[in-house]
Amino acid sequence: MKKILTIMILTYFILEAKTVSRTQVIMSTFITISVEEKDKHLVEHGFKIMKDIEASISSYKKSAVIYRLNQDKKVKLDSYSYQALKQSKELYKKSDGYFDITIGSITKDLYHFGEQGRVPSKQKLLDAKINIRGVHFSKDEAFLDENIKLDLGGMGKGFAVDKVAAYFRANNIEAQISASGDIRCLDTCLIDVQNPFSDGKLLSFKTSKKNLGITTSGNYNRYVKSTKNNHLINPKLKSSQTKFVSITLVGSMSSSFLDAYATASSVMPLKKAYEFLDSQELAYIVLQSDGDMRISSNIDEYTNSLVINDTVKK
Repeated sequence: MKKILTIMILTYFILEAKTVSRTQVIMSTFITISVEEKDKHLVEHGFKIMKDIEASISSYKKSAVIYRLNQDKKVKLDSYSYQALKQSKELYKKSDGYFDITIGSITKDLYHFGEQGRVPSKQKLLDAKINIRGVHFSKDEAFLDENIKLDLGGMGKGFAVDKVAAYFRANNIEAQISASGDIRCLDTCLIDVQNPFSDGKLLSFKTSKKNLGITTSGNYNRYVKSTKNNHLINPKLKSSQTKFVSITLVGSMSSSFLDAYATASSVMPLKKAYEFLDSQELAYIVLQSDGDMRISSNIDEYTNSLVINDTVKK
């Protein structure tokens, strides 16, 4: 089963002034931008930035730079694709290799997440080539080794949210940008996190600071046949993760890093995941596959009025 257009987090602006929200489908998901009514004329340019990034780093859009790199193994880079590749290599190092964009050899070639999904054999998974050293690039061009394929889905929406947020900050606009599970609140806002097991809320909270990012990664959003075959691939084991149902991160760091860290921690062994998250300047809310929910001790540094729905069991 595939679920592409799923909003993992619902958000509402907290502003005294009247706000305007607009939504478009970009990057295979719902993109919502909210601003004060007086600034609504700037929203369309925010969507344009999103579309430009999709045209650069998408692995689905046939005219996109990364799509063409996957097909031709050599391509001229634009600014967005160069920045995204550069960040991805940095994130690989910071996550001890658990964030690896070369999982495309599995997600794109074998499972075909987001397309006509299928479940590959264990042998094909083992034979898939995953190697970040097979990605070579300069500011102007990129090359891939044979059988290397990229998937920037683990940080792409966060990357796009960052660029749109930078545009609004440059214009002194207190906007909110939401791309499915990736959100940037330039003012404060109310967050409702979806219960993975129902249409209800898992929990709600208010952000306590301006310019916070909120990211949720879950194994229930994109999968083939069952969540055991989900899109969160452990690059070291070449298999889908099964330890976590969802990981929500809240922090001041860039949305691309929050997005990637949620992805990386989701595929780490349980102990390592918590050690990694505890070492970062962020708060987390984790729902494990055994039904246990863990909330970081520093959650009050980023949120107010946290309300937990006690009906979270599958």
